[in-house]
Amino acid sequence: MSNLSLEEQNKKIRERMENLSEIRFEPFPQDSPWLRPIRMTFIQDGKKKQWDLMRAHESVSIVVFNTDRKKLVFVRQFRPAAYYACLPEKLKEVDLKKYPVTLGLTIELCAGIVDKDKPLVEIAQDELREECGYEAPLENFQKVITYRFISSSATKQTLFYVEVTDAMNIHSGGGAENEGELIEIIEMSIEEVKKYVASEEVQSPPCFLNGVSWFLANKKDRYDTL
Repeated sequence: MSNLSLEEQNKKIRERMENLSEIRFEPFPQDSPWLRPIRMTFIQDGKKKQWDLMRAHESVSIVVFNTDRKKLVFVRQFRPAAYYACLPEKLKEVDLKKYPVTLGLTIELCAGIVDKDKPLVEIAQDELREECGYEAPLENFQKVITYRFISSSATKQTLFYVEVTDAMNIHSGGGAENEGELIEIIEMSIEEVKKYVASEEVQSPPCFLNGVSWFLANKKDRYDTL
């Protein structure tokens, strides 16, 4: 486990995360291992239609609650898609002073894609260890729901809930260094979480709101002792 405090660790990760330069946009590669675009044509109610879509990996996400400190544990990282959405179309050069890297930082549930041939709960356990540094036994994981996230792709995501303690924190987390992950660990009290999700603009994906809403509605006995 790192000797750095969480604040010190996040500061170092944030410095590396925001060390971004030479941004450019290129045509989509047909051999992408993550997204596979395709055009679907069909006839519906006698009318020919078409829809552009993508196939993407399924994923798991985890609501993590530290019972020792009564805090939810999230992750924050730079998401290129979130950053790109903040830029005007057909922008050739990105002015990082006008469009700072922080526009692409999102607070999310601990999560990961399903790219291994193993049970989903074991993938969730791996992601918890890699991203947040907690080693929780499989029996601590509760499967909540499997649902589809639908946009230009329709991917299946399974939500888990796990309770952890400080004793389970075996290392500082931060993601898999060999995969280039740079992840801040964010801890929020119940009041902080409620205030965040009630704000006018939440820099988080829908699965984050779904997981937090489920926790607040179903685990009141675990946190309503403050």
